[in-house]
Formats: sequence, C-alpha cells, structure tokens
Amino acid sequence: MAHRAYAHIEAEITGEPAIGARLDVHRLRPISVGGGTLTSEPEEFQRHVPVMLAEVMAALDPSPVDLIVDGTFGAGGYSRAILDTGCSVVAFDRDPEAIAAGRELEGQAQGRLRLVHAPFSTMDTHVESANGVVLDIGVSSMQLDQALRGFSFRNDGPLDMRMAGEGLSAADVVNTFKTGDLARIFNFLGEEKNAGRLARMIVERRQKRPFERTLDLADAISTHVGRGAKDKIRPATRVFQALRIYVNDELGELARALIAAERILQPGGRLVVVSFHSLEDRIVKRFISDRGESQGGSRHLPQVNARVATFQKIGGAVSPGEAEVEANPRARSAKLRSAIRTDAPPRTADLSIFDLPKLPELQRAVEL
Repeated sequence: MAHRAYAHIEAEITGEPAIGARLDVHRLRPISVGGGTLTSEPEEFQRHVPVMLAEVMAALDPSPVDLIVDGTFGAGGYSRAILDTGCSVVAFDRDPEAIAAGRELEGQAQGRLRLVHAPFSTMDTHVESANGVVLDIGVSSMQLDQALRGFSFRNDGPLDMRMAGEGLSAADVVNTFKTGDLARIFNFLGEEKNAGRLARMIVERRQKRPFERTLDLADAISTHVGRGAKDKIRPATRVFQALRIYVNDELGELARALIAAERILQPGGRLVVVSFHSLEDRIVKRFISDRGESQGGSRHLPQVNARVATFQKIGGAVSPGEAEVEANPRARSAKLRSAIRTDAPPRTADLSIFDLPKLPELQRAVEL
C-alpha cells in the first residue's frame, strides 16, 4: 500500500493535526429532504463528511423515480444527497448506533428512506431490484471519534473494533489467537513488515497481562519496534488496521456485497464503490474486470462454457480533486470505481475470483 494511503489511515486512527484537521462542520450547507429543509444536522451527522460526493452522484446519475441502495449508511451523507434528487433509498448499516442516529432522517424523508440494520452483503435478501448501489468502504468517522468503540489509539478505550457490536472483539483476537495466525493477520491485512516479531511479543506479553485497552496495545507495539526517522506513520497503525478489517471481515463482506449488488441491479443500474486502500480497491477492480468480460462457449458445449458480461465498466478509477483533499483529508486515498449493469443474468457466486487471503476463521485459531 502506498504511503499516502497509510497517511489517511494514520489521520483517522490517531487524529494527528499534522496529518490533516477534520472539515469545519460550520461550513456544511442545509439539506433539503421531502420538500423541507434541515437547517441544523444532528451531531452524529456533523462529524462525517461524505467523500467524493459530487463524483458519486455523477456516477449514480439518479432519476427521481429510482430506488438506490446505500450499502454503507454511516452518518447518511450519500443517502441525504440521493434523497435530495427525489429518489427513494434503502440504506444498510450493521452498526446499531448509525441506524439509531438515522431514524430522524428516515421520518423526515416521508417514506422514501428505509433503514435496514444488517450487513450490506445481505442487500439481496432485503431488496428485490434497484437502479443503483453505492458503497463507501471502511470505518466511519463516527466510529473513529468514539473512544468506547476502540477503533483508534487517538484516545484510550476498550480494545473492541466491532462495527456490529457482536462477535469476537480485537481484544479476543490478540489475547487468544496463535502466534502464526496473528502474524498472518498483521501481514496480509496490515502489510506489516514486523508481523511475526509483533505477534511473538503480543503472545509473550499477554501471558503476564491481557490486552484490554487501545493505548496499552499501541504502547506495547511502539516500545517493541519503535518509530524510525523516516517512518510516516506510528508503529501501531498497520496492526490496528489489520485487526479492524479482520474482526469485521471487511474484505469478505465487500466481496459478498458486490455479488449481491449484481443480483439486484436492473439493466442500466449503476454500481458505485468508494474504497480507501489497495486491499479494498483490488477486490472492486477484480470484480468489475471479471464481470465485464464475455467469453463464448466451445463448439462442443456452447451453452455450458459461455460467459456474458454482466457489467460495463465506466472508465477507470477516479480520485478526489485537490480542493476536496485540502478541505477533507479523509478523502486523500479514496478511489471511486463504477460500472453499469447489463441485461445478462447474474453469474453464479464464486468468491475465488477475489483471491482473498486465507486467514484463520473468526471462531477458531485460539492459542492452546
């Protein structure tokens, strides 16, 4: 992963001003919903600035009669902009706090917004068909800003990191997983060069005292490997990213969500995905490339081997403009990819096309 991508992650995890301050919430404009105007936004919404909003809306190209799926509701930035065009929206989030914070907007939308408390990978079980699907991948600003969620070492908090608030926490992983499995998680999901060394340190330290707090883990990592003069990020940044991605199965969720989007999008429907680092972008790029390929069958089994393109790619990856990056540093490493659904039937789900890293199952890998 490029240094600029990790600079973005560092800014989110640590909140260091040197990396970039958050956009001034007083500059946010009022949002019109259902013929009315929200003159002030709830505090939860003010903390979040939707990344590449203009580019997302251009790629979606919504019409007033369309139904759009917002797979990552978060603070509702994309949903509110889509509602403003007259569309209806079905928005997903597995974070119960995000859903609770969005209920006021759901009521103001006068029936045009339906919030679903579920992972976006299940969108095809809640929506039969849609004209567009938009995904903003990764952790939200609201989650990072709350120390009690344990996503960052900006402030001390419980070592949690669970978006849905259930399942194994980051503390469970670092306190119970085998050395080799921890090393694989840090290596594949954090691209951490000291993965094995840090895994061994964690296993040795937890025998004396388990890791329960974010700053405890961050300090232990920093003490063990230090920070070189040329290092652009803090020593714990990649480990925290790896733990968050693993605990929430973020790469698997994204892969399954893309397949679900293929099932529900109508011909001409738009798929728009904003990702923030190479692990996510690689999955999106592979899916669009795979689904954009057509292949004729052999003369012996023409129907069995034939593959018809289910998506048409819309250009290449789009990056945010300089003005947005200056105003909102979170956008620095963002990439937008989009595609248009063809009239071909969806293909059989096959996660092997994504070449996901082979990691320990979330309910396994406990140190014996």
